[in-house]
Amino acid sequence: MEKALLIEIGVEELPAIPFLKELPHIKNRWEKILKEQLLESPFEFYYTPRRLVLYHKAFPLKQANREEELFGAPLDIAYKDGEPTQAALGFAKKCGVDLSELKTAQKGNREVLYYKREIEGKESSKLLGEMIENFVKSLEFGKSMRWGKRDDSFIRPIRWLGVMLGDEVIDATLFGVQSSNLSYPHRAISYEPFSYDTIDEYFKKVADNGVLISPIVREELIRSDFREIEKGGFEIEIDRDLLNEVVAITETPKALIGEFDEKFLELPKEVIITSMKEHQRYFPVFKDGEISNHFIVVTNAISDDYDQIVAGNEKVLRARLSDALFFFESDLKRGLVSDGLEKITFIDGGGTLKDKVQRERKIAQYLCKKLDLEAVSTKVNRAVELSKNDLLTDMVYEFTELQGVMGYYYALKSGEEREVALAIKEQYLPSGEESSLPSTDISAIVALSNKLDTLLTLFSLGKIPTGSKDPFALRRAVVGIIKIAVDRDFNFDIDRDIKALAKGYGELDTSKLEAFFIERIYHYFDANSSLIKAVLASGEREIIKLSKKIDALNRVVKESDFRELTQTFKRVANIIKDIDQDSFSTKIDPHLFEKDAERELYDHYKKLGALEGEAYYQRVKDLFSLKPNIDRFFDEVMVNVEEKRIKQNRQALINTIYLAFKEIADIK
Repeated sequence: MEKALLIEIGVEELPAIPFLKELPHIKNRWEKILKEQLLESPFEFYYTPRRLVLYHKAFPLKQANREEELFGAPLDIAYKDGEPTQAALGFAKKCGVDLSELKTAQKGNREVLYYKREIEGKESSKLLGEMIENFVKSLEFGKSMRWGKRDDSFIRPIRWLGVMLGDEVIDATLFGVQSSNLSYPHRAISYEPFSYDTIDEYFKKVADNGVLISPIVREELIRSDFREIEKGGFEIEIDRDLLNEVVAITETPKALIGEFDEKFLELPKEVIITSMKEHQRYFPVFKDGEISNHFIVVTNAISDDYDQIVAGNEKVLRARLSDALFFFESDLKRGLVSDGLEKITFIDGGGTLKDKVQRERKIAQYLCKKLDLEAVSTKVNRAVELSKNDLLTDMVYEFTELQGVMGYYYALKSGEEREVALAIKEQYLPSGEESSLPSTDISAIVALSNKLDTLLTLFSLGKIPTGSKDPFALRRAVVGIIKIAVDRDFNFDIDRDIKALAKGYGELDTSKLEAFFIERIYHYFDANSSLIKAVLASGEREIIKLSKKIDALNRVVKESDFRELTQTFKRVANIIKDIDQDSFSTKIDPHLFEKDAERELYDHYKKLGALEGEAYYQRVKDLFSLKPNIDRFFDEVMVNVEEKRIKQNRQALINTIYLAFKEIADIK
């Protein structure tokens, strides 16, 4: 039998950010507990800032009965001279039966003591209390707190608990709170609880009392308000993370539009947007493609007069923007100067920010020369020279996320060339999975120099990421370098170039840094790891060529029967696996061919010609087209014959094909 199950855990307001980080795992944690208790059934999870709700439309009233098989000691150990040993007596005790009730069974090649018993399922009503407690304790929000005289802790104090199975309130206690059929309305309506006698009544009453427990419903209500506001000619910029946050902190959301003095539009739009989003959870508003002097606030209040709420938020934003305008004007007076960088430590042992800038300049000049970009080296040098100066400004001190961005605006205001200013802005790109990339070669060189110096410095100090820990985001830095190289077609070599750059970094084991790059290459490229391994095993370390070779091999493999291809080319690899490539001659004498199969293989291979430029895809297709000829060769030709010249000639033919393939990937 099944009945509906409702679990409502009432809490003081949950902090949105830690809650949203744990949110993707919450349903899994309850599913795990259901599975452990043999009570698996579909359910919905709802939440508001003051409650976590689990709802099963049909929940089992008891566990299913199940059989349990127990195996004991082998008979020759269980009995000695016909008498039961302690092993037999202990097994009978474990099974809870008399020795005479035990049976025997074959396990492996031995006969052992055996007992099968039926375990009756427990009533779910008797299990729910412990299940809920385990569920709550399994949630990982980071920091937690204690309240009252309790020793245990949770992210916020638990204030009420409702557990109803069918129409019955189930006895349960959570953090000292006894379950009941009481819940609480939206605070704007009342601080007093309301009761419910059925689960259907709960859902009706909670909605009637100003609480929309479904986050999907709350989000759609917000979006509906947005659509109404946009009818006035506005365009609301919807940040997904911010929308998730306002959904998480409201029980009945209402989107309202406010405005601020137009004089604040003198500020860079990023400053205005950051002031809104980070500190007030406001959505910026655009009109005709430009940021307007309006904002959207999503309130959790229920009111007959929202004008007062708008006015209050306008006052708060006015104060924030006034501070920002003061910082902006003050910074412009000071200028984008470097005085003070020598007092800021980059990292212990890694010098100051001034030292970092000098190291980045050397890397940038090396890259300009290496990549034939010396024509822009002066601009690159200027951008690197100014790149960290905005860290000394009041604006970046207040809004650290605007580093680089403010440098861009201050550089433009001080008369720097736009490409130089843009490179300052884009020096930290890419900054995440979905981040854009530097938009010019100058910006790309500056961004690479920043990332490469950070990697070289930290590896020289032994600060190498281990396990999941990566406090300095070095893995992200490597992925950024790969992305930039691929996007700009920069021929950066993770062996030669790292060794060349490492000369200015003291005792640095470049092999560890190269291995770190290679580890990221496996994660970055969307291809079977064995294909990536084959390309890397060919000795290729230039990022662009690695990318193109992996892509070519991956495309051909997806178009073909990979299993059949690998079986054929494994045979090629096996023939040449013991050959010393440094001393073995690849000279082929067609006059020594005795079989049509070897002549046809040779003729087909000769028609392929040589690899031209970076036409890797066509080259791989051409080499794989040799498969029928290779299969026939191995079916009809014996390689390891007694005649030395014939043997070496056949080995040379196979080895030549192997080496041709190795230009792209090592098929061994």
